[in-house]
Amino acid sequence: MALKMRKNRSPLPPERCPLLECMSIIGGAWTPSIIWYLRGGPRRFSELRADIPQISPKVLTRRLRELEEGGVLERKVQETSPPSVEYSLNELGMRLVPAIEAIAAVGEELKQRNAGSADDLSQAFQIKHFRGARNYSGGKDTAS
Repeated sequence: MALKMRKNRSPLPPERCPLLECMSIIGGAWTPSIIWYLRGGPRRFSELRADIPQISPKVLTRRLRELEEGGVLERKVQETSPPSVEYSLNELGMRLVPAIEAIAAVGEELKQRNAGSADDLSQAFQIKHFRGARNYSGGKDTAS
């Protein structure tokens, strides 16, 4: 039996959907974290690397370029010896900060809510995997 096509489909998004436009710029891995740390003021590349130690230099460079090309970040070369580069959010980029902070607030709430279940899982794992370890000898598990 063939399924009937519904007539009440959602309307197609505009050709250049504003949400998709924004997410194409800020939706990349680590991009919200970069915006988070730049919200406090200009940062050098090395400072951002220290702020986000899990990000590789290659990915950080790519994300900074994407943010600059997307029009939310400014790159300023400091005329020092040796020259240094500072990155900062421009006016449009600063308008993203409340959204990033709201996402972080929801994340904190989810973390708190899920803390009990994570602790329960961790405790169950430890009991299951380490109870027998006390009685482990020479390749035989004597806890059974």
